[in-house]
Amino acid sequence: MSTDQPALPRRRRFGWPQRVFSQVLLMQLVITTGVTVLATGLFLAPLSAQLDDQAMRRALAIAQTTASPEVAEKLLSSSPTPDGPVQAEAERIRKATGAEYIVIMDRGGVRWSHTSRGEIGRVVSTDPSVPLAGREIMEIDSGTLGRSARGKVPLRDAGGDIIGAVSVGIEYDSVRDRLFSAIPGLVAYAGGALAVGAIAAYLISRRLQRQTHDLAFSDISALLAEREAMLHGIREGVVALDAAGRVRLMNDEAQRLLGLESDGKGLPLEQVLGEAGTSRTVGVLTGRVTGVDLVTVRGHRVLIANRMPTDDGGAVATLRDRTELEQLGRELDATRGLIDAMRAQDHEHANHMHTLLGLLELEMHDEAVEFVTEVVGVHRATAEQVTERVHDPLLASLLVGKTTVAAERGVSLSIAPETLLPDRVVDPRELVTVVGNLVDNAMDAAAGFEDPWIEVELYAEGRTAVLRITDSGPGVPPEHRDKIFTEGWTTKELPVHGKRGLGLAMVRRLAQRQGGHVEVREAPTGGAEFIVVLPEALSELGDSGEPQEHATAGEVR
Repeated sequence: MSTDQPALPRRRRFGWPQRVFSQVLLMQLVITTGVTVLATGLFLAPLSAQLDDQAMRRALAIAQTTASPEVAEKLLSSSPTPDGPVQAEAERIRKATGAEYIVIMDRGGVRWSHTSRGEIGRVVSTDPSVPLAGREIMEIDSGTLGRSARGKVPLRDAGGDIIGAVSVGIEYDSVRDRLFSAIPGLVAYAGGALAVGAIAAYLISRRLQRQTHDLAFSDISALLAEREAMLHGIREGVVALDAAGRVRLMNDEAQRLLGLESDGKGLPLEQVLGEAGTSRTVGVLTGRVTGVDLVTVRGHRVLIANRMPTDDGGAVATLRDRTELEQLGRELDATRGLIDAMRAQDHEHANHMHTLLGLLELEMHDEAVEFVTEVVGVHRATAEQVTERVHDPLLASLLVGKTTVAAERGVSLSIAPETLLPDRVVDPRELVTVVGNLVDNAMDAAAGFEDPWIEVELYAEGRTAVLRITDSGPGVPPEHRDKIFTEGWTTKELPVHGKRGLGLAMVRRLAQRQGGHVEVREAPTGGAEFIVVLPEALSELGDSGEPQEHATAGEVR
């Protein structure tokens, strides 16, 4: 026999609604209702006190009117009887004013008038000493006729002497009736205000429902957490700007690519990047430079940026690091150039071998030896000339290779006699980048002209490295001398792998990062002359005895 008991149905819990629309609507209705009830209560609380005060003042005014010299004269000339003239006058005034009662008493507190005829001639139930002492009072009190608003004044004769007092009462139920009669109108106003508040709450909630796509707060919180994780986890920089150009969001990858230590949230982009508004990076991110896959250089990095405007006038920009790809592309171009040079050298070597073979077959052995010595000596002389003046091995190797490539392109590359660079370069790779880019540009500019040549001069002034490269090309027009250092600006055809206009921009970036500068001017021979000054590019002079000054030390030429 099975002992399993049937599962009891779970009670449905009516908890707090999950949707934004329901929560906001409920909260606004609760707030509106609470404010309406509070406002109604705050209005009713002083209303009762105001009605009491009005009733007491009305009673006091009736008492002051009743305590006339005529009533005093009648009190002195008659006796306290139900049919006396004082009772008749008091009743007349009571009926005319709507008071609950009017009691006129003498100095002994004996009533001369009262709504109950049997009370006439008896002493009053409350203390009459205050009005009999000459003072007026108004109060809420209880007497033989119940709770009422009272006003008491002294009764004086023609000579001003106090001969009694007048007490007037306003029935308290009438005051309460006035209070209760005001409540329906107040409730109607409160209900109207509550209805308007409810309609406004519904409309606001509907708007929030459309804007939040009817999601729950927990869903929105989860989406926000997922967005933060995604933005800071992807390997692509994301920068969000508002309509005023202030940074709204910047993920970790964007900070890394832009070389920033903080996200700069809420600050203008120019201030965050530390660059003028005319810089290309600022122009690309703010939309002043338009296009797709825009190239910009930040520090030593080559970045590809795309920008998408948002509905509120801001924008979201994405950044991709293309430094390695650009370096690979440039290395590919250099490799292609070396392959062409090697192919040309192979033809030249084949010609040399054919010539040597012919000399040997003709048994012209002395001429063959002289020919081999001459061919080998040219290449050896070039390498020795470079290594004697440039002691850094990486830079010397670059110049030897560039000399060979230039020769194959019909361009003569020479090292200036004043060149002397010690082996104290702090970061040879950056200097190789600067020299390689400038030599490539000079080679492109000089090639195609009659008797093309390039001259490279490198020397040290203390810890400062100075580079001067002159070519026989057409030169750089004065109106273009600032533009050539801008990312993406070029007069050459695009290479197969992508963009141009980055070499000189990177040269300027590297020079500025070391506190130096680069400039271009017209060479004395008519071509272009680039001068790069790199402070702190060399280490302190050690025990090697390397010369610290340029052989002909002087100002930068």
